[in-house]
Amino acid sequence: MTNTYLLSALASGMALLLWPVQAMRNTPEKQAVLSVQQERPSAHVDVDEEEREMDMDVDMEMDVEEPQMDIEMDVEEPQVDVDIDRDEPEMDADHDQDDIDRDDVDVDVDHEDASFTEHEQEKIEKSFAMPAGAGRRTLEIDNVWGSIEVVGAASDQAQLTVNKSIRAESKGKIEQAKKEVTLDVTQQADALKLYVNGPFRCNCHDCGRSRDDDGYVVKMDFQVQVPRDVDIKIKTVNEGRVSVRDINGSFLVRNVNGDIQIRNIAGSGTARTVNGPVKVSFRQNPREESDFETVNGAIELQFARDLSADFRFKTFNGGIYSDFPVTALPLQGMQEERHGAKVVFRADRYTGARINAGGPQIKVENLNGDIRILENHE
Repeated sequence: MTNTYLLSALASGMALLLWPVQAMRNTPEKQAVLSVQQERPSAHVDVDEEEREMDMDVDMEMDVEEPQMDIEMDVEEPQVDVDIDRDEPEMDADHDQDDIDRDDVDVDVDHEDASFTEHEQEKIEKSFAMPAGAGRRTLEIDNVWGSIEVVGAASDQAQLTVNKSIRAESKGKIEQAKKEVTLDVTQQADALKLYVNGPFRCNCHDCGRSRDDDGYVVKMDFQVQVPRDVDIKIKTVNEGRVSVRDINGSFLVRNVNGDIQIRNIAGSGTARTVNGPVKVSFRQNPREESDFETVNGAIELQFARDLSADFRFKTFNGGIYSDFPVTALPLQGMQEERHGAKVVFRADRYTGARINAGGPQIKVENLNGDIRILENHE
């Protein structure tokens, strides 16, 4: 057994408590868990995927007599009035996704449709040269339905395999799907982009479409082998997990209805999903700011033994654990903003903790689930 440190942020965000507990990773049901809010009801999250750049407005509906709280993603930090109720902190999971160049995706999450009785499958295989050059090599995959797996290798090529499946109401709809949904490939200099295009890419905010209008669903499961020293930017929405391993470059990974697993990496970046856990293991610790977030799911981060970083934690229904001794960081003060005659105070609701001498900032945030900072023994 090793000492695992259990952190707890008071609801008011005014204190951080720290003491060792016995870690039993293989028997988590026996491990003591201290939740930030132990008796809070679980939140039901509805995802509206009709906003540009995967904007997601998430409403938390709670069966208690207290004001409804909204989680808004891709918006400015919720404003906090001067009169703050410390006993009932607002919970937000604001996901700044301005760094994503993403068309609107109009997708009905409820995809179990018994009327889709016709099926067809296709396997796509391609290879692309990606020699090392003066610039950084990059891979971008923009998917909607399906999983993504990216593996680094000692190679100067990208090997692509796509398992494509079509579910449709009729054979005629299958033929329509073949024409309307395409895999667009763009390669320029050191950049390779794989983009799933179709009618669900809505360029307006009031198109009023739904998946039922198409009469089909096209799912593409990607398997890509790339050079290890490549920067990746990958995202999907439905019916798939995102898996990355053996990559040395930076990463930007997005999912909506599925988990994220990143293993044996040596870069820095961002991994965010909505419904699913996030699990990341580092072969070399991040040297730059990194961000890991989900709404419904646990977050587990494994770091090399020489970890030195500054963490910012936020959770609602869950505990925070660390294999590394930590030092509490002072609370950040409220920031005052003036908009003409109006004064707005923004409160920082994160708990700060420093490991060893400190270093790059690592932000870890979820709503329902534990957060674990572990030592990587692989």
